[in-house]
Amino acid sequence: MPTEITHIFTDLGGVLLTNGWDRTLRHKTAEHFGVDPAEMDERHHLTYDTYESGKMGLETYLDRIIFYEPRSFSHRDVIDFALGEARAFPEMIDLVCGLKARHGLKVAVLSNEGREVTADRIERFKLAEFVDFFIVSSYVHFRKPDEDIFRIALDIAQADPARTVYIEDRQMFVEVAASLGLLAIWHRGYESTRAALAELGLD
Repeated sequence: MPTEITHIFTDLGGVLLTNGWDRTLRHKTAEHFGVDPAEMDERHHLTYDTYESGKMGLETYLDRIIFYEPRSFSHRDVIDFALGEARAFPEMIDLVCGLKARHGLKVAVLSNEGREVTADRIERFKLAEFVDFFIVSSYVHFRKPDEDIFRIALDIAQADPARTVYIEDRQMFVEVAASLGLLAIWHRGYESTRAALAELGLD
């Protein structure tokens, strides 16, 4: 069945990969290194937006949430541990790759992530082999749910929102994308997302 859709925009963490630095991973990291998770969480919430918006490097962020007092481990230890916890969702990656090949689509990642985390994930999971554009908060200095990150993505990709699918696991971000005219799918699992894509002619 022919489709008029030209682009797939997808979130990264929660759709193609595990989340880059969520509450679960923060607590796992705190436990691994013997850091107070409550104190780490409080400091995280005060400063993470700045890091994820690309206005601070990863080591400076870690200075604020962990290395504000002497530690027996290094920044590199924490970074290697956290990055090493990332996992791919192969079914979702295969689905996007298959649709790209079958329908001649362009694929863009639209993500809230820090620069160093994104760089590692692009390399570790070979994302550049099938993703055409990376519209990441730390690159463009806007974070979802800011509408401007969606507008920037559409401008860079030269995509018509009415012909662009957006796959996202956070309901609020789905609502924002839909309000801008994108064909937004709330991702809650492989099967439901595959079915939603098929309804749009992407089978």
